[in-house]
Amino acid sequence: MFNLIRDLTGSPTFTLASGAAPRTPAVTSAVPERPSNQSGERHRLLVIVGPTAVGKSALALEVAQHVDAEIVSADSRQVYRFMDIGTAKPSQLEQAQVRHHLIDVADPDEDYTLALFQADAQRTIAEIQARGRLPLLVGGTGLYIRAICDGLVIPHVPPIPELRAELEVLAAREGPRALHARLSAVDASAAARIHPHNVRRVIRALEVFRQTGRPISAQQHAEPPPYDLRVIGLTTDRSTLYRRIDERVDAQIAAGLIDENRQLLAMGYDDRLPSMTGLGYRQIGLYLRGELTLEAAVQLLKHETHRFARQQYAWFRLDDRRIRWFRADPAGLEEAVRLATTGS
Repeated sequence: MFNLIRDLTGSPTFTLASGAAPRTPAVTSAVPERPSNQSGERHRLLVIVGPTAVGKSALALEVAQHVDAEIVSADSRQVYRFMDIGTAKPSQLEQAQVRHHLIDVADPDEDYTLALFQADAQRTIAEIQARGRLPLLVGGTGLYIRAICDGLVIPHVPPIPELRAELEVLAAREGPRALHARLSAVDASAAARIHPHNVRRVIRALEVFRQTGRPISAQQHAEPPPYDLRVIGLTTDRSTLYRRIDERVDAQIAAGLIDENRQLLAMGYDDRLPSMTGLGYRQIGLYLRGELTLEAAVQLLKHETHRFARQQYAWFRLDDRRIRWFRADPAGLEEAVRLATTGS
């Protein structure tokens, strides 16, 4: 069973995305309807959550091979094509071992919204269940997990590129708190929930208000999802987590993260795209533009990934009774696999 332990402690491997011709900006399709559950039957859904680099993917692979499962990714960066190393996607070998979904579903210049993810994930989960297999939702994007597990009802409001560009300029010129103050003026509830530095979510809330005339907080609510949920959380002490993050960053650099960034730019993807401002891309972009040395860019990437991991615990709280937490060590992983595969 415990190739899993070696996978967690060994050096990760990454592959560089294959070359492709430059692309023109893509157009996002309409959001599919939410799958219905007319029978009212609650189907089992297994979920694995936790901070980045803690070992969720390795645990999911181990579990999936024991219980005839398919993995549904809940990672807001792995949805993008050509962005393999910086997003720590499962390797081609791992994807051949266990079927994965919602990886490589959008180009880096597509606006892949939370509403689209939710619709795609709900449809995919229903299809897996219809095949008589177990869907395994795995990832560290808290809002994606909530959208499925809490049954969030999300306003389907299309983006306004011109407004987004205007607000991004405002945030860059006056700082994120100035943008956050605008949100506070029209939607105090949303402003209280969204951190000022989460510029993308602040902009989205303002965008929804501009188009509908109603606060996004008044349009969001939750409906009980049609799933029998079992949620497993992986955690470890902070120093161990930081070491794993740093080792993964070093492995990504060695695997070609810099060349992956160069390739994306050569394909015509602007470094100001939301996809290109994520961890591993914004920091290496600063190096490629000559604004940081490589050493400084790598240290910045490690530091900002540490901070991101801390923020993930705000989504996946250790005192959340819905989550069964296990330490990411051999004993804890063995218990987690046992719970996932036997229910006890």
